[in-house]
Amino acid sequence: MKKIKEEKRENVIIKTSIIGIFINLLLVTFKAIIGLISNSIAILLDAVNNLSDALSSIVTIISTKIADLEPDKEHPLGHGRIEYLSAMIVAGIIFYAGITSLIESIKKIFVPVEVEYSNITFIILIVSIIIKLLLGKFVKNIGEKFNSPSLVASGSDATFDAILSSSVLVSAILYIFTDINIEAYVGVLISIFIIKSGIEIFMDAVNEILGKRVDKESINEIKRTICKIENVYGAYDLMLHNYGPDKYVGSVHIEVPDSMTAEEIDPLERKISNIVLEKHNIYLTGITVYSMNTKNMDIVKLRYKIYKIVMSNDGVLEFHGFYLEEKNKSIRFDIIIDYSIKNRKEIYNKVLNDVKKEYPDYSINIKVDIDI
Repeated sequence: MKKIKEEKRENVIIKTSIIGIFINLLLVTFKAIIGLISNSIAILLDAVNNLSDALSSIVTIISTKIADLEPDKEHPLGHGRIEYLSAMIVAGIIFYAGITSLIESIKKIFVPVEVEYSNITFIILIVSIIIKLLLGKFVKNIGEKFNSPSLVASGSDATFDAILSSSVLVSAILYIFTDINIEAYVGVLISIFIIKSGIEIFMDAVNEILGKRVDKESINEIKRTICKIENVYGAYDLMLHNYGPDKYVGSVHIEVPDSMTAEEIDPLERKISNIVLEKHNIYLTGITVYSMNTKNMDIVKLRYKIYKIVMSNDGVLEFHGFYLEEKNKSIRFDIIIDYSIKNRKEIYNKVLNDVKKEYPDYSINIKVDIDI
């Protein structure tokens, strides 16, 4: 079932990219001809921009084919991250087109040329704006639906192109009615937008490769799935590693009663892995266990008292993994401290001292977890 879904995703991305290539090459041809005839630097730069879009779509097709290759000895988790690299290449192409356009536009400011517009020029510009708006919306929607960073980037770029083509149209109308030539200045504006778009696409891809935080709602949804399983009383420290769009592996801590044996925990862990894989398409490579005091109600009440002490401190986001060992009189638990707090060490020390003050006969072991 999963393989069918991947094949469908690959086919849709490739077909969408081919549509983008075909439309952009048509626009390049018409705009280049009109730009040369009318001696318009803005229209020529618009054609160059469309050519960069076509090249970007070709890169998307190649990267999608590579990303769909089966895992091998060198890449046991597949080739999905190539899609983020392809988005960086697309960004590089867009950035280069922007820099080149900017240089040419600045030259035209100092050495202006006469332009000649015709009715066909306006028709082509208007049609190209409409086509680019429709193409941008179509490609971006497909990219979001099938989680393709390259298609989302291409769709956003197409929408930008429509806006920039509109500025070319406005400059042409202004020239016809006022004889004021702002072609080169419009070219500079187009170039700046192209460069900005390239930088944003590049940074989005870099963030994915570096390990961008998974949105909180997705994390909470997975945790809720795990907590609905019998004998699981909490799910914490869910860590997901991205190996391409919709390709995650991860690990999680679960809280289970201290009465459970290894014989009972083993099938529970396998059940959790299967359910999370089936429902969320995430492969849990590791499930570790927090033991929860259930045999002594006095300890259960004590846990709640310590919970209130810990959570009364500003900056503490979470308290979990509590366990009290009566034999050696020790208490252990984990906390999460907000990253935005500068004095995290001070908060840790205060929590530790507060608990020690209340329970001096116990050794206190507090671990600060990552706020994932």
